[in-house]
Amino acid sequence: MPYKNSTDRSTPPESTPLSKPIRILHVVGGMDRGGAETWLMHILRNIDRQQFQMDFLVHTDQHYAYSDEVTSLGSKIIICPGQSQPWLYASNFKRILQEHGPYDIVHTHLHHFSGFVLYLAKQAGIPVRVIHSHIDTSSIESTAKWQRQIYTSLTKWLIDRNATVGLAASQMAADDLLGLEWENDSRWQLIYYGIDLSPFHEPVERAEIIAEFNIPADALVIGHVGRFESQKNHHFLIEVAAEIAKREPNMRLLLLGIGSLRVEIEEKVAQFGLTDRVIFAGSRPDIPRLMKGVMDLFLFPSCYEGLGIVLVEAQAAGLPCVFSD
Repeated sequence: MPYKNSTDRSTPPESTPLSKPIRILHVVGGMDRGGAETWLMHILRNIDRQQFQMDFLVHTDQHYAYSDEVTSLGSKIIICPGQSQPWLYASNFKRILQEHGPYDIVHTHLHHFSGFVLYLAKQAGIPVRVIHSHIDTSSIESTAKWQRQIYTSLTKWLIDRNATVGLAASQMAADDLLGLEWENDSRWQLIYYGIDLSPFHEPVERAEIIAEFNIPADALVIGHVGRFESQKNHHFLIEVAAEIAKREPNMRLLLLGIGSLRVEIEEKVAQFGLTDRVIFAGSRPDIPRLMKGVMDLFLFPSCYEGLGIVLVEAQAAGLPCVFSD
């Protein structure tokens, strides 16, 4: 783990468990199957839970895809409402630290909003405060309205003033949130995500999968994994699928994920006459199985990313990949 414990505890040998675990509060939007959340679950499953206690602060009271597994592994999902109301959020955040703490580390994954979280954590006396940049939004922020640009400038200032450690998933993600000179600051570092390769070694029955989704045996299956949000560019994805369908009558587009734009995308699919060719499969725990067993091509036209873990997974599955630069 990239954390440095700055409390008064002495650091014991690796073979000696701590008398009390280091307590970490991860601040995330939710615990559905997103890239950062999946990476956090890999850590939670494999970490020494006698020495590290990981809890997750989220912003809505919904049941997330990973909720049951998180609690089964001894961690808590804690709801902190009021993200759109700073004073309410600050009050709730302080209350959570008092009720569920003390925490040694606050590790926030909320990109620009992380600046405010780090400020609150510092005010509460949290000794280690970690900012984690998972995406590069510079392409859209450069054309944002002046109010948004003031917000991003302020939050980046708060990050610089209040973070004790900064992590980024890629060079671009670091440049975006930590500044172009981040390599000159000893607090900041890259931490590339790993994926669990074992599911990609398991045998897969294609016939079983195509029967499940009613896909013709000779279909060309194009796959996409991602939340139905503007970042993932589903509107363009459907336009591409429509062009492919003109040339390949047996084309099928398999869409994996959930999100606020799903109904809108379903309507667009209907408008393009693709209802029988586009499969909305929802949130699935068996992505490696579907990539290996039924996809012929992985299409990933995101408007921006930091490090698309599903793209790494698609390559692990041996899929040809077409993606935005």
